[in-house]
Amino acid sequence: MLWHGVTAGLSVIHHAGSMRKAHFYGVLCGQMGPVIIAVITRHVEVTHEWIQGEIQQGHGVASGKNAETPYPNGTIAMQAPFFKNLGLDLFNFWPGTINISFKPLEVVLSSPDFKFEKMCWTTLHPPETFSFWKVKLCCLDDYVVNGLIYYPHPETKSRHWQAASTLEVLAPWIEHLDYGCPLKIKAAAGSLQLIDGCRLRAKLLEFLKFRVLASPVQFFSDASIDGKRAWLKSTNPEFLALPDHDLNDVWKQAKSLYTET
Repeated sequence: MLWHGVTAGLSVIHHAGSMRKAHFYGVLCGQMGPVIIAVITRHVEVTHEWIQGEIQQGHGVASGKNAETPYPNGTIAMQAPFFKNLGLDLFNFWPGTINISFKPLEVVLSSPDFKFEKMCWTTLHPPETFSFWKVKLCCLDDYVVNGLIYYPHPETKSRHWQAASTLEVLAPWIEHLDYGCPLKIKAAAGSLQLIDGCRLRAKLLEFLKFRVLASPVQFFSDASIDGKRAWLKSTNPEFLALPDHDLNDVWKQAKSLYTET
């Protein structure tokens, strides 16, 4: 398996020193029908930073293939001109997404390559915030293509939310993909983590129990996320892997369970 020789070009892929163009048309509009594709892992494999997944069906909203979508042209096609004006050109990508799920593990992202705050791209709902990360995808026959993680921030998204175990990815067309095909993804070091979110949240709630019972007023005196992270860093850094919204939710649950108010 040869990974060297991969260029920064978005529409070029390499295989053992040769190169050809990749096409997604067979995935999104072939015999599989007008649906978006998603990727889900049966067994999460991490080998030299590559994580293997499996293709499955998704929502069909990003490409507009879902007959019930309020965006018949697809959200990616509608958003692309706005992203281009802000400095990110999606011309080399198919106007649809691949969704990568690592279920039962959950995805934690940090340090995006691009972030656009409160972008107004439709009149159907308020402005949204988007982040993007550069990634590589390894397709059939060990072909490697560059792509982008596409992340509409859920706190600004009005519908079609993704599970915590799921990523959306933009890429050029890739031929001969089908449901059940393996697919690998690789992100920059430290930007993509997989965590057992259910276990960590339950463990953190139990960890907080006796701290809260010992001094509830003092414990909840600093409600800021920075305060929570500083305290965890000094007491149990394992929980720092949880995203901010998870920490806030567990703190609220602890307050509800372990205090009288």
